Amino acid sequence: MNQAELSERNFRRISWINIVLTPPLFILFAWPYLFMGLWFEFPGVMLYPGTFTFSFPFTLTILHGHVTIALGALHRNEYHEWLTRHSWSYGFLIRPVFFSTRFRLTLLIFSLAILLAGVLLYA
Repeated sequence: MNQAELSERNFRRISWINIVLTPPLFILFAWPYLFMGLWFEFPGVMLYPGTFTFSFPFTLTILHGHVTIALGALHRNEYHEWLTRHSWSYGFLIRPVFFSTRFRLTLLIFSLAILLAGVLLYA
């Protein structure tokens, strides 16, 4: 692998691309849950947390895949460490746990439990 791919300049470029991709991806994955909740007339206290916990793991998975394609599976941990070191700029609100599959699956299951509870309570 070329060392230029592991440079801070490349890490900043990848970070900016991820920042730009986050809102459209979040909306793309949030609307089905939001539509379902509005259809069943969920209250906002159930609808918005459920929508967030449904969309967040899918968005993280796509962004994680983008980093993997850009750097390779062997070097993405260096990027995540770089984000952790720059927690007040490029890595703002990014924690290493976000990229674990267990965390993302837990959020997805939690969001589906909220959806099921809402359907049972308000349908």
